[in-house]
Amino acid sequence: MNVTLDNANAVVAAALAEGRRLKLMPLSVAVLDAGGHLVAFNREDRSGIMRAEVAMGKAWGALGMGVNTRLLRDRLADRPSFQAALAIASGGRFVPVPGGVLIRDADRTIIGAVGVSGDTSDKDEACAIAGIKAAGLRSDPAEPAEGWESSQL
Repeated sequence: MNVTLDNANAVVAAALAEGRRLKLMPLSVAVLDAGGHLVAFNREDRSGIMRAEVAMGKAWGALGMGVNTRLLRDRLADRPSFQAALAIASGGRFVPVPGGVLIRDADRTIIGAVGVSGDTSDKDEACAIAGIKAAGLRSDPAEPAEGWESSQL
C-alpha cells in the first residue's frame, strides 16, 4: 500500500496550517510514496528557493534508510564517512536532519514519508508529524522531540 493522493494533500495542508499556527518561517512540504515518488508538494509564499529540494531530501532520506531523519542525524553524528557515502549513493538527495518523517499504516508498514523545510529542523519535524496525524495516519517518530516547543518558539 502507498499513501494516496487524498492522504498526501491532507498531510501537506495540515503541516502548513501547523506552521502558520506556530508562526513559523514559510514552509515547503513534500509527500513521497513508499517508492520515493513525489505525490504532493506545496510551498508557502516567500519560501526559499532550495526548500523544495531540502524537503524532498528529508523525506527521501527517511525512506531510503527506513528511519526518520532525527534518528538518522543522531545515529550518524559520529560517522561522517558514512554520511558522505549516503550522500553520494543518493545522488545528493539525502538530508539527514529532523523534518523527514515516515508515514505508516495501521499495521506499521511504511507507506510514504513527509519532508518539511523552512524553519529549524525540530519545528519542521513537528509540522510533519502534525500533518500526518491530521490525515489519520501514523507518524514515525510518533511525537516531536522532547521539549522542542517550549525551548525553540
